[in-house]
Amino acid sequence: MEHTGPGHNGPSAPQVVFGFGAHSDIDDGPELLRAAQQADRDGLDIFSLSDHPYLGARLDAYATLGFVLGRTRRLSGFANVTNLPTRPAPMLARTVTSLSALSGGRVVLGMGAGGLWDRIADMGVPRLSPGAAVDAFEEAIVLVKKLSGGGPPVTYRGRHYQVDRIEPAPVPAAPVWTGSVGPKSLAATGRVADGWIPGHAADWLSERYRTSRPIIDEAAAAVGRDPREIRTVFNLPGRITDRPLAAPRDRAGRWVGGSVDQWVEELTGAVLAHGASGFVLFAPDGGTQDAVSLGRWAREIVPTVREAIAKENGTS
Repeated sequence: MEHTGPGHNGPSAPQVVFGFGAHSDIDDGPELLRAAQQADRDGLDIFSLSDHPYLGARLDAYATLGFVLGRTRRLSGFANVTNLPTRPAPMLARTVTSLSALSGGRVVLGMGAGGLWDRIADMGVPRLSPGAAVDAFEEAIVLVKKLSGGGPPVTYRGRHYQVDRIEPAPVPAAPVWTGSVGPKSLAATGRVADGWIPGHAADWLSERYRTSRPIIDEAAAAVGRDPREIRTVFNLPGRITDRPLAAPRDRAGRWVGGSVDQWVEELTGAVLAHGASGFVLFAPDGGTQDAVSLGRWAREIVPTVREAIAKENGTS
């Protein structure tokens, strides 16, 4: 059966997705491919790569996505998140629709307004004010979607993007998940995006989540969208330990990990009590996930959480 990427179970019930993330250097390529192929075999949904094109030691996110998608069968991929200022929206649309067509829809478009502007400007990209960067970010999401799904040629006149009579690709638009942080960017996510990844690896018990998610929901409702359609996907660093930890959260309240049972209890509660709809596991040091931890995540934690959610929802 063709896999069509992370999707929704219904208009108000996004399917919960599980994956892993990596910040991979060029020398990490073979290790990353092995991890992705293991995740693919073990039934994970998605893998993600950071996108920092001003770092010469890093693998390019989109070249790597294409390579890994070509060597896997079910796993979806996304840049977590795309460094938009260095990847203009019309070309980004072509990249993402091509990857989607070649992979059977196994692509998510992670989108960011751009954070490290000193380094972005070092790439020769004109510097934007924070407000202008968010305006460009929202225009880009709209334009990428317009340039997907077929239909008549697109003419678009925005403040930051203008295109004339450009044919959309005959490929459905990929889901767009943003890394929005500030209020203006969060509101844009509510208006035009399909998912949100809280910044700084904030989780469902964090102040960032509690204060940010309502902004998304209010902006979505204001334009007639059902806020429940916009998933929240958490980047989640943490250790998987053989024995339970006395304190699976640190003094600041951040999740640090624990035993399989502690992970299962925490993630099940995140879904059922806090509306989480995705988790991307990162190694505590930010590198590529080691094979043992990735295997325990995919074979022990994820299936048990899925089973618990299904049981609670009456779908098991």
